[in-house]
Amino acid sequence: MMSSQEIIKVGMADLNTAVYPDILTTLGLGSCVGIALYDPVARIGGLAHIMLPDSTQIKNNSNKAKFADTATIILVEEMIKLGAVKERIVAKLAGGAQMFAFNNANELMRIGQRNVAAAHSILEKLGIKVIASDTGENYGRTIELYTEDGRLVIKTIGHGIKEI
Repeated sequence: MMSSQEIIKVGMADLNTAVYPDILTTLGLGSCVGIALYDPVARIGGLAHIMLPDSTQIKNNSNKAKFADTATIILVEEMIKLGAVKERIVAKLAGGAQMFAFNNANELMRIGQRNVAAAHSILEKLGIKVIASDTGENYGRTIELYTEDGRLVIKTIGHGIKEI
């Protein structure tokens, strides 16, 4: 008998893990980045919806899921607890949009780009390969990570649906 599939919602500045056949989803990624991790052998997935690149730059940083650096580390630890093997984990990234047009090139406003860069940086430090990404542009995304095969389905308004 098939176990019933559950859809696990990940909120903003939140993270969660799932084991096959469950699906992880997060809504409304604008400048935020969805960091989707997957162990294809154990069929364990993890998803973080990060808002900011770096916890060390912010005084109020108690919510570890809000930042690329801390959220990714926690996500890997949680997946390992479920039986994932770090060496097998691969990553896919989505989001990091530039939601508003700015005339000045203020670094603080380029939060989407900074989030994407921070996600790449921490994954590289952890030795986790980014195998696909759908980042940048100027539109929001809703994503679904399928633990069945690690596919990441990206839904947009006005830009269709794609799978990476």
